[in-house]
Amino acid sequence: MDLRSSRFPFPTAVPPDNQRDRLRGLLALRGRIRLVVILGATLLALLSSHEARAEFTVCNQTLDVVNLAVGQKVDNADQTDGWWTIGANQCVNVIREELTNRYIYIYATDVFGHATLTGSTEMCIDRRRFSIRGIDECWQRGHIAARFLEVDTLEQVRWTFFLTGSNP
Repeated sequence: MDLRSSRFPFPTAVPPDNQRDRLRGLLALRGRIRLVVILGATLLALLSSHEARAEFTVCNQTLDVVNLAVGQKVDNADQTDGWWTIGANQCVNVIREELTNRYIYIYATDVFGHATLTGSTEMCIDRRRFSIRGIDECWQRGHIAARFLEVDTLEQVRWTFFLTGSNP
């Protein structure tokens, strides 16, 4: 950059050599800082997107808060897990690894415990946070039987389910 050339129509004073060198150094430093900031932001975005990448996400498109339970095969056994609380117009990552099951089962209640999303597959739940292996004899094992909705993920490794007021 030639400091003698100016965008202004009037002449400017030319700084002495030591000031010119100092100015060049500051401009170079500013460029390096900008590069570091851009690289840092890019790296942060990549790391954040990798960590936040969910493989089964449920988005609540209703105006109500819902509590969600999820069922799937884990190590060749049926397992249910709960609860995830999903606010109105919010999404929650409920399965973080790539999907290996074609079918995922979900059950949702409102904040009062009344079912808001049900299906035809009976599985076990509890009133508080749970992870239950097996879906048979829920009552006999001290759990609650609930009817989960079967979600066909079409053998995709990622899936998002949108909970609306018109879900079955």
